[in-house]
Amino acid sequence: MTYRLGVDIGGTFTDFALLNEDSGQLAVHKQLTTPDDPSRAVLDGIRDLLGRERVDIESIAAIVHGTTLVTNAIIERKGAKSGMITTAGFADALDMREEKRYDLFDLRLVFPEPLIPRWRRMEVSERCRYDGTVEIPLDEEKVRAAVTHLVEEEGIESLAVCLLHSYANPSHELAIRRLAAAQYPDLFISTSAEVFPDLREFARWTTTCINAYTQPMFDQYLQRIESALAELGLVGNFYIMTSSGGTVTTETARAFPSRMLESGPAAGVLMSAFHGATLTLPELLSFDMGGTTAKGALVQGGKPVKAYQMEVARVHQFKRGSGLPAKIPVIDMIEIGAGGGSIAQLDQRGLLAVGPRSAGADPGPICYGRGGDAPTLTDANLILGYLDPDFFLGGEIKLEVTAAKELTNARVAEPLQLSLARAAWGIHDIVNEDVARAFRIHASERGFDYRKCSMVAFGGSGPLHALRIASKLKIPRAIFPVGAGVMSALGLLASPLAFEIVQAQHCFVDELDATQFEGAFAPLVERAVAPLRDAGVPREQITLEYRLDMRYHGQGYALEVTLPDRSDRSTIFHDLTSLFAERYETVYAFSLIESPLEITTWKVEARGPKPKIMAGYSVESQQSSDVSKALKGTRPAYFPEGDNYVDCPVYNRYLLPAASRLEGPALIEERESTMVIGPGDVVTVDHYLNLVAELGETSLPTIANQHVEK
Repeated sequence: MTYRLGVDIGGTFTDFALLNEDSGQLAVHKQLTTPDDPSRAVLDGIRDLLGRERVDIESIAAIVHGTTLVTNAIIERKGAKSGMITTAGFADALDMREEKRYDLFDLRLVFPEPLIPRWRRMEVSERCRYDGTVEIPLDEEKVRAAVTHLVEEEGIESLAVCLLHSYANPSHELAIRRLAAAQYPDLFISTSAEVFPDLREFARWTTTCINAYTQPMFDQYLQRIESALAELGLVGNFYIMTSSGGTVTTETARAFPSRMLESGPAAGVLMSAFHGATLTLPELLSFDMGGTTAKGALVQGGKPVKAYQMEVARVHQFKRGSGLPAKIPVIDMIEIGAGGGSIAQLDQRGLLAVGPRSAGADPGPICYGRGGDAPTLTDANLILGYLDPDFFLGGEIKLEVTAAKELTNARVAEPLQLSLARAAWGIHDIVNEDVARAFRIHASERGFDYRKCSMVAFGGSGPLHALRIASKLKIPRAIFPVGAGVMSALGLLASPLAFEIVQAQHCFVDELDATQFEGAFAPLVERAVAPLRDAGVPREQITLEYRLDMRYHGQGYALEVTLPDRSDRSTIFHDLTSLFAERYETVYAFSLIESPLEITTWKVEARGPKPKIMAGYSVESQQSSDVSKALKGTRPAYFPEGDNYVDCPVYNRYLLPAASRLEGPALIEERESTMVIGPGDVVTVDHYLNLVAELGETSLPTIANQHVEK
């Protein structure tokens, strides 16, 4: 038998999913993240899971890894000492930014400091025009002098090469790379023409600086992991998840660590799309809540919505424009500072606020008993009865209820003159409203009407909150897949080998012919295919997707148009005008058919074969034909409709048979998470063993044996 293993590092927990490719059987595991050295939790978790399942590591065909290590290195400023070489007169571009204000009325705006300080940015004499023609040749002697100064006197470990119009002509950047590598073979070098050849220099250069800043650290991390896995006996492949939903070899990951910024979260969205395709639900909201943050994303037409810019290290976590822009292919996600470790406190107005500060994995929430000293969302959910203190992570962690109650009462309930139950519910519901509000904004900005679609909820905390959030959004249905608590780790196993090339190249459609159009894509295809060929994927198994960024003449920003899959691309060229008009009408409700049409950016994505995952994969095949056998007992749980605790039935998810039907209120437990089913909601188990919850009326019937928390 052969297996594949997904490993996703989160802010609080590291998740593992071990899939038997022959039977579809899934084994899952969670382990507290080790912030001082994330690789320790990865390796310990692999040993524990394989030992528990009695699986030899030699039978692992592939390990796919997702990590936020690159993002954390930027936020915490724990990257390498880096230098920059740029065109003469442009060393201050990183400080000048784009002259945009993320808050028009704040006179004390603060932006993140550039990753490379001014004194480690060197200018060299060179100039290429916007069309790629050389105006001033590169002064190679000044290049050698600049590199020598940065390495010998500043002690840099990595170099970012950022020239003004290198997207149109990369020859000068490549020459600087060659000269620097000849002088210092061990120096890490990133060029903007290779990292992301985009028109606008500030975002392109910032992305290149991110790549250079994190490259030595990421290389060392991968070396530790690879060496340790080799010692364990791994003979299979080791892949890394990118932000765009594809996987790459470690060699490609080392070259482009900037593409790993949203490595783990992207996997969960990919798995949401997988379940949407399985259930014939092409329009979805993907909702992932873990221990530190929540992530929301949209699935349209069966595919996750993509973007080509994100921000990292924001000064104000949820204010767009207050961070460092990164130009990379990425699944378009909204991040909310809400997770199990989110800290509850009273703000300056004396009102209850939750997050974005988090207790993380160390020390964690109060109830973990690891030294936490502030009430968190997990503590509130424990007080509300939604979590079993003796069954957290299947009983691996015993939660301390008394400590959680005492500190939540002292810090929140008493200052607000509320009962403990109302205070805990306030913490829970504030998070629900924060997530719902973020979803509303994210969807409306993209013209997505979510009211008739479904929500796929996962993560350790997602199932605890999903139905209340869906109710606020007027979404009629929520789906809890098998293994919802570790779905991002499972999503890693659904990711094909993939790589995307994006090239800025401006031209008017009227000035092209079909041959020139085809010729512009040819070099991009070779660059996109190369990493997959290096990984051993035969050329005939690689599929290509072509996209263009287009706009009407005179406009400042473009719209992406995905080209239809046709064997004869010359026919696509003749349809460009109508394809763009259709896309423009979708966004703006009209089109300017008579205006000249421009192409600004050309994109090619190469994808290998999709990994095999059975739609009916299962965890711990224990299903019986009798729902009553899944009933574990009852537990007092708080529901606001009656403002009290109710003896709520608790079910073992792994024993629920297909086609069974449950009515809320109810709690459905699996090892990594708990689904909270509210009054009036109805849950059915489909033939894939997903829990499908239909939202109903929210009035709570009179139930005997109610408990009121004093």
